[in-house]
Amino acid sequence: MLALLAGGSSRSSSNNKLAESENAAQNSNNMSWGNELWDQNENLAIHTNRGIDALDKYANFLRDRVAIETEYAGKLRRLVKNYQPKKKEEEDYEFTSMQAFRNVLKEVGDLAGQREVVSESLQLQIIAGVTLLSKTLREERKKCLSDGASLQQNLTTQLSSLDRAKRNYEKAYRDSEKAVDSYKRADMDLNLSRAEVERYKNVMTSKIQQSDDAKNEYANQLQKTNNLQQQHFSMLLPAVLNRLQELDEKRTRGFREFIVGAADVESSVAPIIARCMEGIVKAGESINEKEDTFKVIERYQSGFTPPRDIPFEDLSKCDPDSVQDSHYSNSTSNHLTMRGTMSANKLKKRVGIFNIFGSNKQRQIIEACITMKNSLTADGQKEDFSDLPPNQRRKKLQAKIAELQQKIAQETNARDGLMKMKIVYEANSSLGNPMTVEGQLNESEHKLEKLKVDLKKYQGFLEKASQVPVATSSPQANRNQLQNGHRTSRHSNGSADDHHDDGDDQPDDAGSLSSSSASPESGLGTSHTSLPGSGQGSANENAIGEDTYYETEVETLNPLGTCKALYPFEASSEGSIPMNEGEELQVIEIDQGDGWTRVRRANNSNGWDEGFVPTSYIECTLYA
Repeated sequence: MLALLAGGSSRSSSNNKLAESENAAQNSNNMSWGNELWDQNENLAIHTNRGIDALDKYANFLRDRVAIETEYAGKLRRLVKNYQPKKKEEEDYEFTSMQAFRNVLKEVGDLAGQREVVSESLQLQIIAGVTLLSKTLREERKKCLSDGASLQQNLTTQLSSLDRAKRNYEKAYRDSEKAVDSYKRADMDLNLSRAEVERYKNVMTSKIQQSDDAKNEYANQLQKTNNLQQQHFSMLLPAVLNRLQELDEKRTRGFREFIVGAADVESSVAPIIARCMEGIVKAGESINEKEDTFKVIERYQSGFTPPRDIPFEDLSKCDPDSVQDSHYSNSTSNHLTMRGTMSANKLKKRVGIFNIFGSNKQRQIIEACITMKNSLTADGQKEDFSDLPPNQRRKKLQAKIAELQQKIAQETNARDGLMKMKIVYEANSSLGNPMTVEGQLNESEHKLEKLKVDLKKYQGFLEKASQVPVATSSPQANRNQLQNGHRTSRHSNGSADDHHDDGDDQPDDAGSLSSSSASPESGLGTSHTSLPGSGQGSANENAIGEDTYYETEVETLNPLGTCKALYPFEASSEGSIPMNEGEELQVIEIDQGDGWTRVRRANNSNGWDEGFVPTSYIECTLYA
């Protein structure tokens, strides 16, 4: 019941509103300013002026809004530009979160474009229309007020003429009355002669005639004034006031249309803005944490296996001689380990021994450095990516091969197109000269041949990288091997004693030292590319000798070049040193293919800190 009553009351209320609006419309049709406001000319002039001022105020509001929209759009575009990915950040945008952020930037750029559309539409459509309407209304109002003033001036002039005629009539009437009284007194006065009485009579007659003339003039002016006044208030002035009414209604109607038009401009871009919002939501929903986790593994997986358990070495069950040999080997290894990281307590050999090899080894080092520098790619990596871990190396090679295959396909299509063009030219010489295509064909063939050679080379690199077994090259594993005697030490007689627990044979040449220290973080500075005189390339050959003596001396290795840290590195195991991004270091041993470079820097105690850092974390500049 309550619902029915409520429904009935709402329907009756809507009907009442509809009836009121109809009555208002009908009354507005029957009523006009000329009839209802005939005496409010000044107030109507003020009202119309305020209305046009309100229209101008709305135009100024739109101009300020256009300025804000333009500034907002410009700031959005600058914001998007500032947060666009840099070239060095391109790799990070393979993750779904960063791809979503890039899509968000794109959608925000589209939003800025829509704000620019709103600004331009308001400027060209709404503001221009408001300005034109305001100018037109002011001109029409000025004309209406001028016509009204002219009509009022005419009426005022006629009223002045009527007033003047009335005053003349009043004066003439009083003069005629005095003349009549004077004639009556003269006619009754017996002492006056007939001539004097006749003179008074003529004066009376003249005054009466003047009074009648003034009366007729007054009546004539009164009739003219009444006619003009009736015409003024019934026709002329209402026409002017009605024109003012039309002018004001035109302003009001224009106000309504411009407000609705501004809303329509905003509504026209609303669907596109909604699609931008949908795009942002879609970008956010596309983020997949599991996929990003997998991509992190794909990017940073080295392919190394974790270190094996450290075996127990029971010295009490070993032969004393072997224990002595093992102890000597370990002490030598420990000494070399210390030299690989600190360059302290360096073994100084006799000068005569190393003069035999010094010049040749130095020349080999320089040649190796020059060859390495020439084989670097544009981003500072080796051509075969051998400075990367196995998995990363294979991925880089596969990406390079895919890039070359794509280039070969493109170049093949270009060559085929040139060949078809040449055939067409040969069939119809009027279309072109076949010889003009010959040079382009030769150049295309040359490019294609070079790309195929590069493809074959990188396929060989990939095949070689795939055949190499995954080795345990982690610093911890190599350090464990070093500490447990995985080292072949050479005596002065040229025999090699193997101290491996697993009994595997190891090569007895100088390369065994570097092969057993695959990781730089093991602390062994036994690379063949170390500086001559450092003893690192011939430590095994001269470990024990009758004519060799050792001296403890602090000596610093000469640097091979300098390097700059591209990324921060935290040293997590023995033999490595930490570095900060942008830090300058000295290179004292180049990468041997294991992905590590030996560097050093000065410390606060006037000494040197040495160790190994990942090659991919630094940018090297080698001395010529």
